[in-house]
Amino acid sequence: MRGPASASDHYWYEDDAARARTVEVLEALRAYRSAEAAMRRRTREAMGMGENDLLALRYLLRSQGQGVAVSPKDLARYLGISSASTTVLIDRLEKSGHVERRPSPTDRRALIIVPTGASDAEVRATLGEMHSRMFEVAKDLDAGQAGAVTAFLTAMREAVDRIDAEHEVVPPAIAE
Repeated sequence: MRGPASASDHYWYEDDAARARTVEVLEALRAYRSAEAAMRRRTREAMGMGENDLLALRYLLRSQGQGVAVSPKDLARYLGISSASTTVLIDRLEKSGHVERRPSPTDRRALIIVPTGASDAEVRATLGEMHSRMFEVAKDLDAGQAGAVTAFLTAMREAVDRIDAEHEVVPPAIAE
């Protein structure tokens, strides 16, 4: 039987005092990501939606807010799914009253996908309080803190994005 975990047993492998701050920051980031994943799961459950449904709806609402029309092809590209899967997703969101198919204002042969006012209200009701709490936390940062947090999160996003570009994941060979 093993005794209590030591610093050398830690996931980040670092044992010296100079790295303690780094480990603390990375552990806090991991805890935040876990809390956010749980919040997204609860939101999907509350709205009766799958992950791609909610991602699609948020994308459509954001695009609408920016005055950008979204075609089924744009939605498929954003979600990284096939056109057939996109059609099924749009059918499901249309049936549930979350989106409408409308003629494109620039190409009469094309369609755009538009979130309904009811879906905007539902997302605001479901996520509004959480967004307000997050806004209050961020609002309390002074300019230097806000700059440091923004720079840190941007650098972390870039570090994670580079992983896919630098290392192609090769599945292990199957023994015959």
